[in-house]
Amino acid sequence: MNLFRSAAIAAFSLIPLVATPIQASPMSDVLMTVTTQDGSREYDLAALEALPQTSFKTSTIWTEGEQEFTGVLLSDLLEDAGITEGSVMATAINDYAVEIPVDEVDDIAPIIAYHLNGETMSVRDKGPLWIVYPYDLSVDYQTEINYSRSIWQLDRITLAE
Repeated sequence: MNLFRSAAIAAFSLIPLVATPIQASPMSDVLMTVTTQDGSREYDLAALEALPQTSFKTSTIWTEGEQEFTGVLLSDLLEDAGITEGSVMATAINDYAVEIPVDEVDDIAPIIAYHLNGETMSVRDKGPLWIVYPYDLSVDYQTEINYSRSIWQLDRITLAE
């Protein structure tokens, strides 16, 4: 009986050494999906970085001091997705959504920022994507409408109906 007990203890003590570790399901690299009437397109960080980049420094009502944001102009992303008119719904991870008319998007703002001060943004830090305007550039960008459109944790854009 003592030999059986020793063998059982030895066998159970080896289990952690030979057991296959449980792995979490792999996380998707997709940061954002853009959906149009023709279908949808997924963008990972590399796809966003392949589009023309824009950077600016500005202060925000959500951060302290001037910050540098780098990303893709919303106008360039919409063009890449084939959206040229109407409105889009920008939606965050938590389902906060705001409508943005395409004709109010220009070649200066807003951008979909994927870097803050040269670093990728975590979900905890309003990332990985954040719609940002160059608020310090003009009082025209310092409006309640633009602040409401400055959606962080952005993960999808859909052509509005």
